[in-house]
Amino acid sequence: MFEKVLVVEDFDFINSGIQAALDEISMKEVDSITYCDEAFYKIKKASLNGEPYHLMITDLSFQNDGTPQKLKSGEELIEKVREEFPDLKIIVFSIEDKSHRIQHLHSNLKIQGYVWKNRNGLQELKKAIHSIFTSDEFYISPDLNTAIHPRKTVEITEFDIFIIVGLSKGLLQEEISKKLKKNGIKPSSRSVVEKRLRFLKEHFNAKNPAHLVAIAKDFGLI
Repeated sequence: MFEKVLVVEDFDFINSGIQAALDEISMKEVDSITYCDEAFYKIKKASLNGEPYHLMITDLSFQNDGTPQKLKSGEELIEKVREEFPDLKIIVFSIEDKSHRIQHLHSNLKIQGYVWKNRNGLQELKKAIHSIFTSDEFYISPDLNTAIHPRKTVEITEFDIFIIVGLSKGLLQEEISKKLKKNGIKPSSRSVVEKRLRFLKEHFNAKNPAHLVAIAKDFGLI
C-alpha cells in the first residue's frame, strides 16, 4: 500500500472522515493540508528531502477565507504538481460531477482516480486507493462512470472543430454556415450547423455556446 499520503481538504469534518478511512486500510503516513499553496510546498519539500509523497488526495473547491493564495483550486494545484512531479499518483475527492471537468482531469492532467464525494464516498475512496495501487486502470466512482467511457466512442470531427472555432470568433450559426459554403465544406446548411451544435453541447454538457468554446479549449481541441 502507499506509504506516504497527502490529503488536501479544507473542511475539518471531511478531513476527519478521510483520515478514518485511511486508518482502516492501514495507511502508514498521512499528512493533511487545508491550503493548495501549502500542499505544493509540502510535496516539494518532501521530494527535496528524499521522502516523497506517493499519493495525493485533493478536493477541487476551497473556500476563500482571506488568506492570500496563488493556487486557488484543486485543479490549479494538480496542474502545478503535474509540471514538477508527473509520477505522483492523484485522486480527486469532490462533489463536482460535471462530465467535461472529469474528462479534462483524466485526459489532460492525468489523474489516477476520481471519487464522488457523496454518501458512499469514503468507501469508494478506499476502493480507489486499492485499485490505483494494484493496477494502472483509471478509477472513477460507479455513479460517474458514464462521464468517461461513453465519450470514447464519439469522434469529434474537423467539421465540429470548424463550428467551435467559428463560435470562438463570435460568429452566429448563419455566418458559420456561409463560411462552410465559402470553403466548399458540405453539408453547410444552417440547420445542419444548428443540429451539430446541439449535439456538441449535449455531449460536453455545455450550458451555451460560450461554455462549449471554453470546454473545447480545456480539452485542447482549439
